[in-house]
Amino acid sequence: MSLPHALLTALVERPSSGSDLAARFDRSIGYFWNASHQQIYRELARLEAEGLIRSLPQQSGRGRKRAYEILPAGRVALTAWMGQGDAAPILRDEMMVRLWAEAAMGPTGLDQVVRERRKQHAGKLAQYERFMARDYPGEPADRATALRRLVLQSGIDYERQWVRLLDEAARILAGP
Repeated sequence: MSLPHALLTALVERPSSGSDLAARFDRSIGYFWNASHQQIYRELARLEAEGLIRSLPQQSGRGRKRAYEILPAGRVALTAWMGQGDAAPILRDEMMVRLWAEAAMGPTGLDQVVRERRKQHAGKLAQYERFMARDYPGEPADRATALRRLVLQSGIDYERQWVRLLDEAARILAGP
């Protein structure tokens, strides 16, 4: 996936300004696709230059934000991208290399790094679980809600797996 597709997806949901998109990223898409505010603004300009989105007329007044909406060409591009196959991502995580290095070198004090990483994943897990309880307390009523819930559940499962893995790593590191 790429940032342009994430932005087009957000604009399909509703027209938004760059700052609104950045805030929405921080609350939703950003949990599985990270982008800085600068990257978002740069990509919006590129998408507009390509004719996939357009900026809406700014309303008068100081501090008004420029809002964007997706154009038919943007919907076509997003639909084409969705139909393309993709390869499963390859795990690239420094923690895996650190654990392997610990096995090769012997005790290095990695246990503190493992505890800190576990704390990060446990915090994200708790946050996702709060979102699930707040936003999806029961069975989804429609397809769109079911798909959004599925994405959130995937994040929960991902964080749970990391917590389990890091608990096991801490147990092994504490042993002889």
